[in-house]
Amino acid sequence: MERDRMARRKKIYEGKAKILYEGPEPGTIVQYFKDDATAFNAQKKDVIDGKGVLNNRLSEFFMTGLNNIGVPTHFIRRLNMREQLVRSCEIVPLEIIVRNFAAGSLSTRLGIEEGTPLPRPIVEYCYKDDKLGDPLVTEEHIAAFGWASQQDMDDILSLALRVNDFLSGVMMAVGIRLVDFKIECGRVYDGDFQRMVVADEISPDSCRLWDMETGQKLDKDVFRRDLGSLSDAYTEVARRLGVMPKNTTQMAKPKLIN
Repeated sequence: MERDRMARRKKIYEGKAKILYEGPEPGTIVQYFKDDATAFNAQKKDVIDGKGVLNNRLSEFFMTGLNNIGVPTHFIRRLNMREQLVRSCEIVPLEIIVRNFAAGSLSTRLGIEEGTPLPRPIVEYCYKDDKLGDPLVTEEHIAAFGWASQQDMDDILSLALRVNDFLSGVMMAVGIRLVDFKIECGRVYDGDFQRMVVADEISPDSCRLWDMETGQKLDKDVFRRDLGSLSDAYTEVARRLGVMPKNTTQMAKPKLIN
């Protein structure tokens, strides 16, 4: 029945982790969270039963919290276990990465040991293009190619640092270190007025989360580095934050896609 209902709607876009459908009202989009897990620009793939349910709930939790403290997002409301209603926006073709500790590609590029605290949050930008591997770019590139105006970049930087403050505090309160995260931003138009909002999702798919006591990884690095069960890691984050979805069956083990 769910498949029939989805088939009747107009699909706008399908990415690695989500499907976007036309929303029920003008200017809205239905965002559907898939169970697919990918890494290394989709070279590694699995299906993790229940992952989409957890990410939907967790993204709802973070986006609602941001809206409540005056950080604008595209999130309107959750519709069901796998879908949420969001505002349609013009996505800026950048991934905005905020780093509090050295990890991942930063450690590799600069030879800094993973886990080293950074002297201040470092904000990086990657050009969104899967074929190119989302390359790191500077504000000079962004201005030269017209991907965003200077006002856009000022707004994006402000949003990114406010999201960092919020997420760091929320995670610290439940014993989790926010190592880094990435967000996307989009332009929402109200008549002639335009504003920048946080878009896409905020979930363990888009954050690096380490247990503050043990250093255990509670994010997609579990999948990238074969460190155990991804569903267990995401479930632990949801449990600590008090957003465990109810009435869900036990998640199955990952199934490899050939």
